[in-house]
Amino acid sequence: MPRPPHASSLPHLPVGPTPSCCAYVVHEGRLLLIQRGTEPDKGLWEFPGGRIELGETVFQAVKREVREETGVDVEPLEVVQVHDWIYRDDTGGVRFHYVTNYVWSRYLSGGPRAGDDAIQAMWVTEAEVRRLCMHPFVRRAGLRLLQEKL
Repeated sequence: MPRPPHASSLPHLPVGPTPSCCAYVVHEGRLLLIQRGTEPDKGLWEFPGGRIELGETVFQAVKREVREETGVDVEPLEVVQVHDWIYRDDTGGVRFHYVTNYVWSRYLSGGPRAGDDAIQAMWVTEAEVRRLCMHPFVRRAGLRLLQEKL
């Protein structure tokens, strides 16, 4: 009798959660966001970030990801939140599972331009956060950051 394939041999099943990071960056009263160019959540607006690579710290990953996706240089300061993003397929199987570290980061230099897997990158106002298409978690966090004038 043939053995069932191991989960790691199936392209649509992760073998475990993927560590990732995103940056909370506010500069001159605006929040840095990207529009995703890849799944999951392709087309939605969110904080710049991505996977943490083997041997990389969370802060190193934040600096690299923000630069790759937006062209902006930041100084990561503090992990302020951790969130699980679990996406399931129609059968209930896990399609994606990210454990994302949200890092408060200070703007250093550069202007947003879309790069890597971002369709767009820009500084957004509170009104734009309310209007753009994004996950409710991202909207709540973005509004909180802008309203607290951090």
